[in-house]
Amino acid sequence: MKQKSSVFDKIFDGGIYAVLIFLVVVTLYPLLYVLFASFSDAGQLIVHKGVLWKPLGFSLEAYKSVIANPGIMIGYRNTLFIVIAGLSVNLVMTALGAYVLSRRNVLLNNGFMVFIIFTMFFHGGLIPLYLVVKGVGLLDSLWSTIIPFSISTFNLIIMRTAFMGIPESLEESAKIDGANHFTILFRIIIPLSMPVIAVMILYYAVDKWNGWFYASVFIKSRDLYPLQLVLREILIANSTESMSAGASAGDRHQIGETIKYATIMVATVPILCVYPFVQRFFVKGVMVGSLKG
Repeated sequence: MKQKSSVFDKIFDGGIYAVLIFLVVVTLYPLLYVLFASFSDAGQLIVHKGVLWKPLGFSLEAYKSVIANPGIMIGYRNTLFIVIAGLSVNLVMTALGAYVLSRRNVLLNNGFMVFIIFTMFFHGGLIPLYLVVKGVGLLDSLWSTIIPFSISTFNLIIMRTAFMGIPESLEESAKIDGANHFTILFRIIIPLSMPVIAVMILYYAVDKWNGWFYASVFIKSRDLYPLQLVLREILIANSTESMSAGASAGDRHQIGETIKYATIMVATVPILCVYPFVQRFFVKGVMVGSLKG
């Protein structure tokens, strides 16, 4: 029998909805503001104060300037390479590590996990990492943002926990049929762990796409700058003059504001488009990776 909700329950539920709506607005509005500002007329935007609910006059000049800027296109090219190559390396290395650590017959398995988890809280620091990258010849290379970060400890733990939840009987049956470890991993374990693999793709792809700090440390050639480093340079160094070279000094300042917002949108929208494709796996993958084992 359905119980009648009390006044307190209704007030409590209303409070929860109010908080959730507030969080949605606080999270979503900054993105909408940037979107509206990027399509706004530069002259109207520069004098506008307060909340922005729609574009102030419709203009595509900022996007034309962004697309015409070779630095943005070079940044896109470099970032796509980092995401594709880095994601491939991350998935392979994480899957191999998780498979080995999920086998119950591996000697000192728990001991290895202690050392691995230790690295989540303590590490050598930036200077030793820089010296290692320099020593192996990866300095001023896109690979310097990929190879040293082949495995995320957190993602390794999630994938290992998911692999441990797969019945051992499947592995034993495969071994009876003559399967080796690579066959078991790529023909049985990974196909049964696709929700977790989808979560790993999302985590690693977002991390690679948004990464800029280590690129700023290891990469000095501007032709190798990833997109986020180009965006940082535009926002912090205010380097929009070259993107609006055909305008007068006053117009360059005005157009520069809309160019900043357009650049943010150009750098943000692609990674936002990835989430809907993996969303149906996301919750299931996180739950499987965190609860099984």
